[in-house]
Amino acid sequence: MTLLELIEAQAARLREAGVSFGHGTTNAFDEAAWLSLWALDLPLDTLDAHETDAVDDAGRTKVEALVAERIATRKPAAYLTREAWLQGVPFYVDERAIVPRSFIAELLADATIDAWLSDQTTRVLDLCTGNGSLAVLAAMAWPDVAVDAIDLSADALAVAAINVERHQLGDRIRLLQGDGLAPAQGPYDLILCNPPYVNSTSMAALPHEYRAEPELALAGGADGMDFIRRLLSDAPERMTPHAVLVLEIGNEREFFEAAFPRLESAWLETSAGEDQVLLLTREALVAAGFGHDDPSDTQGVSP
Repeated sequence: MTLLELIEAQAARLREAGVSFGHGTTNAFDEAAWLSLWALDLPLDTLDAHETDAVDDAGRTKVEALVAERIATRKPAAYLTREAWLQGVPFYVDERAIVPRSFIAELLADATIDAWLSDQTTRVLDLCTGNGSLAVLAAMAWPDVAVDAIDLSADALAVAAINVERHQLGDRIRLLQGDGLAPAQGPYDLILCNPPYVNSTSMAALPHEYRAEPELALAGGADGMDFIRRLLSDAPERMTPHAVLVLEIGNEREFFEAAFPRLESAWLETSAGEDQVLLLTREALVAAGFGHDDPSDTQGVSP
C-alpha cells in the first residue's frame, strides 16, 4: 500500500465516522494526511514527495491506530500530535489551551496590520494568548517590539511558556496571568485579542471536537460579547494615543454590531472573509464613550 492509498483509506474512515474539522484542517483528506505523516515521522509538507512510497505493516498499524483514537475520542488532531501550525510556524499544544487557529495570524503574516502602525510602535499586547502563538508570531513579525501575553488560565500560560522557549523569544515576550486587562502593564501601541466570543446558543451546539477545548477560551455569554464589553471599556486606558486594537469575533458580527452600534470599526479581510476580524483605534473607542475620559459620557456603551 502506498502512502497516498493509506491516506485515502483513513480519510474514508473519518468521513464515515462523521468527525468534525476546523482545528487546522477543513476536510477528511487533509486531516488523514496530517495524522498519517505525523505517525510515520514524515514532515507535514512532504506528501507530494512521499505519496508513492510503500508503507509497511508496522507503519500502517501506527496510522490506523492514531486515526482510530481520533474517531473514538473526538479530540482535535492537534491534541493527539501535540502540535499545531500557524502560518508555517509550529506550536506545542495540549488540552490545557485552545488549539491555535486565529485569523489574526494571517494579518500578522501578510503585514495587513502594519499600515496602522508606525515607528512609535514598540509595545504589543496579546490578550487571551492561550498557547502563546499570536505573541510569538507578533514578535517574529516585528523584531523591535516587546510583547506582553496575558491569559486568565495558568494552565494555558504553562503551554505558552513552552512555545516562547521553543522559539527562543523569552527576552522579548513576557507572560502575565490575570483576568482581562487587570495584569496589563501598558500603555500599548497595539493590542491583539482573540477572546472567548461564542454565544450560548452556538456553545450548546458545538461538535465534540470543540468541547474538548477549555470552555473558558470559547464561551462568551448569551450574545458572545461578555468579555468584549469589559475589554472595550478598559482598553483605552491601556492604549497609547495612536494605538489600535485588533479583535477577532468569529461568526458573531451581528451580535457585535448590535451590542456596539455607534462604534466605528474597520473590518479586515482574511481567508474567511471580512466579518471575522476588526480593527478599532483608541480614538474610535473614546468617541463611542469607552474609556470614560469624560465620566458623564457613556454614549455607545452597551448596558
